[in-house]
Order: sequence, then C-alpha cells, then structure tokens
Amino acid sequence: MAAQSVGDLQEMEVDRRGESEESGDDETRRKSINGDVDSSQPATTDKEESPVDMDTITLDPEEEDVDLVHCRIGKIEGLEVLQKAKTLSLRQNLIKKIENLDSLGALRELDLYDNQIRKLENLQHLKELEQLDVSFNLLRKVEGLDQLTQLKKLFLLHNKISNIANLEQLTVLEMLELGSNRIRVIENLDTLASLQSLFLGTNKITMLQNLEGLHNLTVLSIQSNRITKIEGLQNVVNLRELYLSHNGIEVIEGLENNKKLTTLDIAANRVKKIENISHLTELQEFWMNDNQIDNWSDLDELKNAKSLETVYLERNPLQKDPQYRRKIMLALPTVRQIDATFIRF
Repeated sequence: MAAQSVGDLQEMEVDRRGESEESGDDETRRKSINGDVDSSQPATTDKEESPVDMDTITLDPEEEDVDLVHCRIGKIEGLEVLQKAKTLSLRQNLIKKIENLDSLGALRELDLYDNQIRKLENLQHLKELEQLDVSFNLLRKVEGLDQLTQLKKLFLLHNKISNIANLEQLTVLEMLELGSNRIRVIENLDTLASLQSLFLGTNKITMLQNLEGLHNLTVLSIQSNRITKIEGLQNVVNLRELYLSHNGIEVIEGLENNKKLTTLDIAANRVKKIENISHLTELQEFWMNDNQIDNWSDLDELKNAKSLETVYLERNPLQKDPQYRRKIMLALPTVRQIDATFIRF
C-alpha cells in the first residue's frame, strides 16, 4: 500500500468506549468496563430521605412493565395486584429487605439496583425470573438463588461480596456481573456451561484460574485486579473480548488457543514488548496504552490482523517519536482509530 501523508488525513476526536453490557446507567457502564467505578460514591440516592408509604403509590393491575424508580420506597409491600407484571424496577429506593414478592410469579425481570439490601432472600417463588439486578447494595454473600433456574442475567456489581459461591443451579446463566466487590479467587463456576459474559473488574483477584468449564464464554473482563500473568485461558476457545487493563501483567502470553479474539485490552500494565499475538488474525481492537512499549518493530505482531481498526498505544515510550501517528498508520494500514482519534481519509 502506498504511503499516506499525514497532511492527507483528517482526524476527529472520539471517546474511548467500552462495548460490554453492564448493570446501571450509561456512565456506570462505562466506568465499570474500564475499572473506574468510584467506591466512595456508590449511589445517587439520598439515603437521608424519609421512606414513603406504599399506600400513596397507585399501581395498575394491568401493567406488565412496572417502574417505581426513585420513589423513596422503604419496604416492598402491597404489590399483590401486579399479577401480570413481567418487569419490576425498584431501583434507587430505600429498600432494606427483599420480601413480599411471592405473588409475582410471572416476573421475568427484577431490578433492585441502588438500595440498602443486605441479603439475597425470599426469591424462591420467582421461578420465571430471567434477569436480576441487585447492584449497589450491601450484600456480603451470593445466596438464595437456587430456585431461579431460568435466570440468564445476574448483576451484583458494587457490593461487599468476598466469594463466588452458590451458583450451581443457574445452569442457563449467560451473564454474570460481580465487578467492584471483594473477591480474591475465581471459583465455583464449573456448572455455568451457558455463561457467555463474565465481569469481575475491580476486585482483589491475583490469578486467572478455574475457567476450564466455560466453553461458551465470549467476554471476560477482569480489569483493575492483581493479575500478574495471563494464564488459564486454554479451554476458553470461544473468547472474543478480553479485558485485562490495570493489572500487573509483564508479558503477553497464554493466548495460544484464543484465536477468535476480536478485542484485546492489556492497557495500564507493565508490558515491555508486544509479542505472542501474531496468530490473533481476527483482532479488531488492541488496547496497549500506558505500558512500556519502545520498539516499533513490535507492531509486526499485528500485521496478520487484517480487520484491525482501533489501536491504543498512547503513554508508551513510542509516543515520544514525532512521527508516532504516521508510523502506526504505515505499519498498520487498516487502522481507522489511533488512541482517541479517528482517521478519515
């Protein structure tokens, strides 16, 4: 391909965006996928508000999608009339306990994001439930979910959970979000054969392990932990997105069997050399900013990725080169975004 002059290119600033689905609003999603959730500000609800009596809230018995967001509800009660409800949102309230939901057997989605709940309980009658969100609460354990055998998505972001446990019966679970907790070990996931997305960012995990049974996993996010080595991924052959930023990784390795990867994020680690990824021919996004890359020849590792469109290399020694952007464009002619800037020919 003929060399392109930098003067022939127009550039447009864009935001770096996470691509994975998360619990919460858009800002929380972005922060979660990038490992930036601020634990000092876990919620937007004013916890000093006085709870209201449910008798003051009008409920429609015919409603299938019930939205009771930020209503200052202090106790779940009086919902028996909602026999037809399929989705119930109680986010950003003052609820301290999960209770009085037995009559809502048709419920498919339950949202309790941002309350004051300390325990997962009284959910056994919600046998049709497919999505449960109890993020931004005060949970210390994963429990009380045994009867939710139809559950496909479970969001427990930003609690005080220290162990992955009691998920054995959730055999159709497709998404598990346990980011921003106190987890130290990846464990007890063996029965989750249907799991496609696993989010464990901002915990205290030191090792990639016990993932062998997750043959259908396509997204793994384990950013902002204490990982020092890429390992344990040899059986996760369907993995497409791997997020490992903000750890202590020094060498790119252990990805021999992960040939389907389209996104690889190893930003903000201690990597000195781009290596062992020339076989990742399906890569579309490669995030390697905030490392110690100083050799331009390392970019040869990416030349087999014919669909590569996005590369992040800022805040590496390479960026000090006055021809930084031009050299990337010449080495990787398919790239359309360098760091936060689109290239328009």
